Amino acid sequence: MAHGILNCTFDSKTMLYQCYMPFIERGGLFIPTQRTYQLGDEVFAVLTIMNEPEKVPVSGKVIWITPPGGQNNRPAGVGIQVNPQDEAAIRKLETLLAGTQESDTTTFTM
Repeated sequence: MAHGILNCTFDSKTMLYQCYMPFIERGGLFIPTQRTYQLGDEVFAVLTIMNEPEKVPVSGKVIWITPPGGQNNRPAGVGIQVNPQDEAAIRKLETLLAGTQESDTTTFTM
């Protein structure tokens, strides 16, 4: 089933932190969406990251699903494990998130 391109805007470091999934091998991202996916679906997303001038394309597979009305008022969406060829994008996000990994702020997945 074709889902098209997911567009995700991280307009703050807090939003980026809430969507980053450091516990996923090669890195993962939670992307809020109302679209329906199945585990294992291939996903292509275009990320807009704060004030960065260039959009960041990433692809991966769905490894996490939060349905509408999820626990603790978490937004609906999917977590994707980023494909190896897009690991540079994850490194960029990790650089932007430096110093926040030990935060007590809740995320959209854990």
